[in-house]
Parts: sequence; structure tokens; C-alpha cells
Amino acid sequence: MGKVIEVNNYVHFHGAPSKGKILMVASSPSVSKQTGWPIGFWVAELTHPLSVFQEAGFEVELVSTEGGKLEMDGYSNPTDASGYSAHDVISLGYMQQDWFNKFLENTKKLTEVDAKNYDAIFLVGGQGPMYTFKENKDLEKLFVAFYEGGKPSSAVCHSTTLLLEARNTSGELLVKGKTWTGFADAEEEFADQAVGMKIQPYRIETEAKKIEGTNFKVAAPFSAYAIQDGNLITGQQQNSGAAAAELVVKALNK
Repeated sequence: MGKVIEVNNYVHFHGAPSKGKILMVASSPSVSKQTGWPIGFWVAELTHPLSVFQEAGFEVELVSTEGGKLEMDGYSNPTDASGYSAHDVISLGYMQQDWFNKFLENTKKLTEVDAKNYDAIFLVGGQGPMYTFKENKDLEKLFVAFYEGGKPSSAVCHSTTLLLEARNTSGELLVKGKTWTGFADAEEEFADQAVGMKIQPYRIETEAKKIEGTNFKVAAPFSAYAIQDGNLITGQQQNSGAAAAELVVKALNK
């Protein structure tokens, strides 16, 4: 991955001037009221976009809903006994880097940062956001500040739950008139069947389809799928993080 320099929870590659700063937001650790599992962020939804951003020459800062240490969802950990994410060699590579583990160790709370200091925002998904991003007015305010500032504003997988309720400063839903994506009902069904129980308290696609004047689209289950509609960039699930990140980079390079 090259030599990495870490400064104040920023990471970037050594040897080239930074092209700008991207803010990534992840869920702090929580517990699922549905399953009783400890939950947090999905590691591939951090590492795969992070790799895209770093290779493109951008600095990245990671913050969280409550600040402090972050925990990855068990099924997303490539070393987990379940073997569910054993194929994820990108995350495995990052997890062997000391700087990456420090990156997760002591994050700022999202209310401690100002949108004007960054060029784009990227919301990391996972099981945690279904609780910690939902009805999170501080995160909505931060995301809308990026969006209304004309900056790429991206969310993937379950982090798109924020878009079910986020409103712009004029009071309209951010997704009004927009085409976007997020975790699909078919993917929820697959996950529920795989573990033999209902994992999530609600389904993003089901809720999005109730919103009038918005266009929620999904591709084949677990395919890499991302959509850009103006400043809004969304990715369907954990295999779509890099695709969404590439759209962010293209938008920033214009």
C-alpha cells in the first residue's frame, strides 16, 4: 500500500501533494435491539473506499457518531470464525497496518468537525447505522451542509437510512426528485435466511418506496452498484463502496 503518514487521524500517501480532504463517518459501537448482537461499522465499507481515496491522492479523516474507539461488525471481519468475509483481502491488508488500527482507536465525534474544512463526505454503512444514523439530527445537519455546499455527499449500504429523513434547509427531503440506492430488500432477505432470523428492525428499500417524488433503484443482489445524481452519491451495499468512492473522486477531479 506504500508508506503512510498519519497526522491527527488524517491518513494519506507519502510522495505527492494532497488533492484535498474527505470526511468519512462511521457508527460508534452499539447493540442491536433486534438480535442482541454488538454492532458497529462494516469494515469493507470503510477500507475499500479508503483505498480508492488514498490511491487518488486524498487525505481522509474518520469521525463517528459518539467519538472514541470503533468496532467492526463481526461478520465483516475477514478473520471472523464465520468466514463470511474471509475473501476480503483489502480489509485484511489494512488490519495488519498499525496506523489503521490507531485510525479506529480514537475518533472524533461528528459534532467536532466543520463541513467547510473538507471537500466531500462519505458515510460508512454496517449494522450500527440502522440505529445510530436514524433520526440523528447532528449527522443530518452535517450531511446537508456538504450537500448544499455543492460537495460530493455519499452514503452506502445501511448508512443510506439517513436519507429516509434528512431534509435540506428549506425543509424538503434531500432525496426529493433524486435517484438513489441503498441496501435492497432482496439482500435483507438473503441475510435473514443465512442467519435464521430477522436482523434489521426495518428495511431501507421498503421505507424508501413509501416516499413520494423520489426514485429508489436497486441492481442485482450484492452487485457493485452506485448512483450519482447531482451532489448525491449512493452505493447499494458492502460490495458497492469502491464504486461509490470512485464517483466521489471523479466529481472532485472535475
